[in-house]
Amino acid sequence: MRRGIRGAVATALVAGLALAATACGGGDGGGNTDSGGELSGTVTFWDTSNDAEKATYRKLAEGFQKEHPKVHVTYVNVPFGDANAKFKNAAGGNSGAPDVMRTEVAWTADFANLGYLAPLDGTPALDKTDDYLPQAVGSTKFKGKTYAAPQVIDTLGLFYNKKLLKDAGVEVPKSFAELTTAAKKIKAKTGATALYLRGDDPYWFLPYLYGEGGNMVDARDKIVQIDDGAGVKAFKTIKSLVDSKAAITDATDGQENQLKALKDGTVAMAIDGPWDIEGARAGKAFKDKKNLGVAPVPAGSAAQGSPQGGWNLSVYAGSKNLRAAYAFVKYMSSAKVQQQTTEQLSLLPTRKSVYDVPAVKKNEMVTFFKPAVDGAVQRPWIAEGNSLFEPIKVQMNKVLTGAASPEQAAKATGDAYRKLLKDYK
Repeated sequence: MRRGIRGAVATALVAGLALAATACGGGDGGGNTDSGGELSGTVTFWDTSNDAEKATYRKLAEGFQKEHPKVHVTYVNVPFGDANAKFKNAAGGNSGAPDVMRTEVAWTADFANLGYLAPLDGTPALDKTDDYLPQAVGSTKFKGKTYAAPQVIDTLGLFYNKKLLKDAGVEVPKSFAELTTAAKKIKAKTGATALYLRGDDPYWFLPYLYGEGGNMVDARDKIVQIDDGAGVKAFKTIKSLVDSKAAITDATDGQENQLKALKDGTVAMAIDGPWDIEGARAGKAFKDKKNLGVAPVPAGSAAQGSPQGGWNLSVYAGSKNLRAAYAFVKYMSSAKVQQQTTEQLSLLPTRKSVYDVPAVKKNEMVTFFKPAVDGAVQRPWIAEGNSLFEPIKVQMNKVLTGAASPEQAAKATGDAYRKLLKDYK
């Protein structure tokens, strides 16, 4: 899952769940690492969930502590925009890293490549692995080893205000071309802008790229693809949507601004993921929760596609309490906990069995997002995967502000990729 790249550094919320906060990384020195005996010691868990989710994840962590009363969990909520660098700084400096971290799917290979994660193969952390969705497992692997347990899977969809579209007399757009046409009616009859376009986060560029039949790279054959014709068309699409006033955008805090615009009803649609369902429903535009609709992301001129996202649970290689850390990962990725997460937050589980639970089956957001996830585009699960986004971010800003043409932006992104990926053509 991606929730946006945030520039401001927020203070992490630290909550000791049973004892006063102890040092990170099981730093009390009392962790069990032998093969037997009751679990004990401290497990520090860095949770990257958002404001609408974190209370639920804190309670889930408390549940583990109830099952293992001699293990004390230190819960730390780390803002998504800070988490990657914060973990690298702590793990690289061998000081302050957590025992367990909720890692965005693109981070797992990166952290593993740096030697910061413990392999989980053959450990209790990986339980009933046949129950995982096959597409959720891809991001947990690196060079033949498993470095994470899949916890949440997601993709992007088109959130829309049913009342605004009805008042405007338009259907839910199936393509960006249809959206552009509908935008004039929406504005004229409701005063709302058709779409909030995330111009600040390159993850949101991918539906435009996939919609033109393109991709960032071909990891198998080691070919840079983003600077081909599809990449140029994708940059043209986002520029056209903003220039035509079919969309508004923001180069700074698009996460918060998009959600606010959707909640307030100043935009009729936004491309977003299941992590923002509860946040959107908290707005005045969705006092009637049924007013929030979700549809597939609009297609481009060649295809329709959305990136696969989600979250994994990884164990720090330097943890002083590996046994408890493995057990915590097993618990947090279990079918029982995933069911609770879906029921309370409408997040999609990574375990096949959870989709057979009646309460999950009837969840309307799961009903939409599960087929969307099944058809989502796998990203390149390579160590540099997360680094592929920054060049897109830079060029998106240049295109949207008129500082570069779509052709120049695609070429510059491709050039940056070849510097990053030395053996790619």
